[in-house]
Amino acid sequence: MTVFRSVSHMYVQVVDDATGRTIASASTTEPAVKGSLAKQASGGNVEGAKAIGKTIAERLREKGVTRVVFDRNGFLYHGRVKAVADAAR
Repeated sequence: MTVFRSVSHMYVQVVDDATGRTIASASTTEPAVKGSLAKQASGGNVEGAKAIGKTIAERLREKGVTRVVFDRNGFLYHGRVKAVADAAR
């Protein structure tokens, strides 16, 4: 699971390293995710990151994936990056 964060959005994707294919992805720019965000949540805060973590976890469960390796992509493990990981667990 690799995470990218910008100032206003979060992007998460799970890639199979053996084949190089993306298994699942989620971002705060998707209309389905934007509609499910709480009133105070946005892509640029911790509440939005928690929503993305839950969304990616649901999509992975549907595909039968139960374990992933977390790649923080060079970002420090705190704030929004930590919130995605905790919510996905």
